[in-house]
Amino acid sequence: MTYSRLRILENWLKDLEPKWLLDIPTLAPASSDASFRRYFRIKSQNTDFPTLIVMDAPPQHEPLKSFIDVDLLLQNEGLNVPKILEKNVAEGFLLLSDLGSETYLTNLNSDNANHLYKDAMLAIIRMQMASKSNVLPEYGRELLNRELELFPEWYLKRHLNLEVSDLQHSQLKSAFELIIQNNLAQPSVYVHRDYHSRNLMIAKENNPGILDFQDAVYGPITYDAVSLWRDAYISWPEEMVIDWVIKFWEQGRKMGLPMHADFGDFYRDFEWMGLQRHLKILGIFSRLCYRDGKKDYLKDIPLVLKYAIATANRYIELKPLARILESTCND
Repeated sequence: MTYSRLRILENWLKDLEPKWLLDIPTLAPASSDASFRRYFRIKSQNTDFPTLIVMDAPPQHEPLKSFIDVDLLLQNEGLNVPKILEKNVAEGFLLLSDLGSETYLTNLNSDNANHLYKDAMLAIIRMQMASKSNVLPEYGRELLNRELELFPEWYLKRHLNLEVSDLQHSQLKSAFELIIQNNLAQPSVYVHRDYHSRNLMIAKENNPGILDFQDAVYGPITYDAVSLWRDAYISWPEEMVIDWVIKFWEQGRKMGLPMHADFGDFYRDFEWMGLQRHLKILGIFSRLCYRDGKKDYLKDIPLVLKYAIATANRYIELKPLARILESTCND
């Protein structure tokens, strides 16, 4: 954050100081994410909001409209998202309620995983039950393909310095088409699009607290389940993942969501959606390193690559993709 932008932020907070009883000197970094957004925590004498979160979203990079729209949408459905207390859309600042600093990632263990994931699953279902078309952007072919193309562009070419052969290029194109066809054939619902352990907060009431939802779309029903249980930052034994996905499938069908009658078909969709997401993530993590200077994401690539290889190897039509993925392991 530049010095001048920090001054603009502090001046805005000074104007809000009397209303919210802000303690301006306590302003301190809270977290950052993979975008240009930054978050600060500030103390307050307001008994309802002893701490508050300030979002800094430079308008030229991160317009606030989508965050505001999705926040209100999820809040209206009873989900635990930050309350927007004040907004300065022109300069890119929001004052938000604080959902705390305890993420799922820092708290998940074998003893509490079933309980925490059940809460997260029920929140997904609540969001999906509210789904309507023409409210959120469509997760269509163009976006799915653009995300997949990050894999050869940033992971293979930039990160590994690999030039794919004509045969490999053809194999990638064929695999991408198969994956997209599967993704588009799935029923469409509201999709958070980054529903994982770093964006879910431990909450005493209405768990979990949900963050980073501004890129929400209307798309494949398995997407958020994949984000949750094939998480790029934490992994679980496959039998546990299958058990959690079964519970999601059972509860979703019970609530009337448009899920396959056969779990095997649903799990196949879950896997193929996961493959799309993990190929995209391999590209994104590489881009974050080389374009944005965020090298820490490279350490998470091995787990994501492991997921992608395992899935591609389970389906005969994806074997050529599996071979390409496996060829990168020792590079």
